[in-house]
Amino acid sequence: MAVAPSFLSLPRGEARVRAALGALALLWLVSAPLACLPGPYPLAPGEVAGALRAFFAGEGAGEVPVLVVGGIRLARVTLALLCGGALAVAGVALQGVLRNPLADPFTLGISAGAACGASLAIALGGGLALALGLSHTALVAGAAMCGAMVALALALWLGRGRGAFSRESVILAGIAVAAFLGALVALVKALNEESVTSIVFWILGSFQGRGWESMPLLLAALVPGLVCVGLSWRRLDVLALGGEEAAHLGLAVGPARFWLLAGASCMTAGCVAVAGVIGFVGLVVPHVLRLLMGPAHGPLLAGAFFGGGALLLWADVAARCVLDGGRELPVGVVTALLGGPFFALLVWRR
Repeated sequence: MAVAPSFLSLPRGEARVRAALGALALLWLVSAPLACLPGPYPLAPGEVAGALRAFFAGEGAGEVPVLVVGGIRLARVTLALLCGGALAVAGVALQGVLRNPLADPFTLGISAGAACGASLAIALGGGLALALGLSHTALVAGAAMCGAMVALALALWLGRGRGAFSRESVILAGIAVAAFLGALVALVKALNEESVTSIVFWILGSFQGRGWESMPLLLAALVPGLVCVGLSWRRLDVLALGGEEAAHLGLAVGPARFWLLAGASCMTAGCVAVAGVIGFVGLVVPHVLRLLMGPAHGPLLAGAFFGGGALLLWADVAARCVLDGGRELPVGVVTALLGGPFFALLVWRR
């Protein structure tokens, strides 16, 4: 009797793929405690280990090391791991659906929509937050998520038009939506000069000031998106053959594409709602892993989650350590500085 392939099914003899998956998972696990070491408040490795033990045991809540490590650094590390993994998985899904290695969570205008929603919330200030009974942070995050989903809906609606789904038309529609929403953000900055600094810093992406209170919002978007994309890994393999071939094999191409796009966009919206716009993670990680692991989407999705999380985590560590005096760079700047030249080199070598 034939056995259905599992999520992590690999071709026989692909020891390199298994080794890469194991190495990425190990890097993901080891990075979490190591990333709790650096920061403006110096702590020795033993103090960090003791603070982590006390935090998970529910002890020493009033001690400074436990507050710094458990309440601040560990929360930031967890958010970076989850956001990086979600952005990379979304990149794999979008590149698979659109059959374009240059596609990423920004292709459909999702990040532009999130930036537009957040910019409007920042410009409107605390009056709207008070009227809605929300904190300013919750208002900005909610507006970012709403903006991202509206941008996705516009791109899909414009891309579909009067005919069937076309990957070329959806990409063009996403570019048009992103350009229009980018102009709206520029207009908001021009009309409200007092909010320019906050808007620009948020658009560049940062985990500064984010803590455990941001976790419910992220998980509310990340878990459904991961489930939606993860359960559709076989459909991604079939879609890689092309729309006509996939239809001939019995796949309902339209619904499969819709759910994959919706899952990827939901994850992206949650990430940008929490941390702002962070580029290149969803573009570089899937491309690099395809060179190492091949095109099978089961292992590729798992590897992207671990690899994307580790990449964004250490980019965030660099962002908060490269300057002195407790100042930080936006993590989106670090990912762009690292990812831009690296991706250009990959394209040139290909």
